[in-house]
Amino acid sequence: MRLLDRPVWNALTSGWAALAEGDARAWRLKRNYGVFGAAPDRSPESLAALAALVPAGGELWMVEKEPWPTPPGTRVDRSAACVQMVAEVITGAPKPPFEIVPLGEGDAPEMFALATLTEPGPYAAHTNRLGAFVGVRQDGRLVAMAGERMRMPGLAEVSGVCTHPEFRGRGYAGALMRTVAQRMLARGETPFLHAYATNAGAITLYESLGFRVDGEVTASVLVRAE
Repeated sequence: MRLLDRPVWNALTSGWAALAEGDARAWRLKRNYGVFGAAPDRSPESLAALAALVPAGGELWMVEKEPWPTPPGTRVDRSAACVQMVAEVITGAPKPPFEIVPLGEGDAPEMFALATLTEPGPYAAHTNRLGAFVGVRQDGRLVAMAGERMRMPGLAEVSGVCTHPEFRGRGYAGALMRTVAQRMLARGETPFLHAYATNAGAITLYESLGFRVDGEVTASVLVRAE
């Protein structure tokens, strides 16, 4: 589980390796897929390489257990404490009274629009390609979804969980997360997720699904210094 101490680095050098840009001194996820980046160590060379991956007018997100120096020429725009949660078993539940449907490339514009509206975390135009997503539609309209993001040996992240504000409180998020996490377990992977430490309501929901807090990390958003 200690792969989770450095989730971005370990994803970029394993499950995300084909989607990484940079070099051995620092990697980031391709920009159309996400905003995450990491370096192997705190050496001046690695920090400079990481700084070079921060886009002009954009962001680079670091997720680390231990404090990191700010790379030269950048500044931390904001940061937040997050909990990491894992689930060896997902709690059972009756079949939901709504249909859960697979989402594919044809759904990408709606998925991006829903994520932009609800802000479940960083979500880019091709984030949907990082793993399988499922959703709920009402009268043909995508109103909720959940899917996969980081992947590393034996671990897969539940992410992109969001529900349109007009359709909250109907159990969509829990049912979608249960579907995604059960698929991960069936593949022999342990589901994990990140939640802001202050989001008590979300953490309670995740605990009801079988997730438990396994550690804490800090998400830091780097931008170029003025």
